[in-house]
Amino acid sequence: MSTELLQGLPAQVTAQCRVLVLGSMPGALSLQEARYYAHPRNRFWPLMAALCGFDAQLAYAQRLQCLQQSGAGLWDVIGQCERSGSLDASIVRGSEVPNRLPELFADLPQLRAIACNGAAAHRAFQQWIAPALPPLAAALPVLALPSTSPANAAWSLPRLIERWQPLQQWLNAPGPVISPATNGLAG
Repeated sequence: MSTELLQGLPAQVTAQCRVLVLGSMPGALSLQEARYYAHPRNRFWPLMAALCGFDAQLAYAQRLQCLQQSGAGLWDVIGQCERSGSLDASIVRGSEVPNRLPELFADLPQLRAIACNGAAAHRAFQQWIAPALPPLAAALPVLALPSTSPANAAWSLPRLIERWQPLQQWLNAPGPVISPATNGLAG
């Protein structure tokens, strides 16, 4: 299988972001659809829906809006790389170009924590981003969390929710679940 040069997705954050969730590099389907965590077996959206109190079956734009209203934002550590397929292990070492996270942090005055979705995201963050952080950003907690990827099948959704639970201290308290069927509030 040949490698190809891939360009990541843009950051999905607001100035109210308190938790920035960082992946390594979006998978092939996410890049194709220009949507974070687009693979149907990725547990990211059900996990964040459980933590933030929204329906994981909402349309992508609504899920993203609910996530941002809860105080979370999304981006990746790697902005560009060569890779074949979707696995982090297939990234060609030395081809990685990190995203400009230190500059983004300067625009996030409410940022309280960084959550790395998987070991590859955490390693990349420690290698390329942490050394370049200004003192205030360097003092933020960086959580190395288990990956929501289907490749991490050893972790069930309930186990992931339990391990990701510490993020709730920085997120808005879960409220009523927004239902796609009624496009309103459900109890």
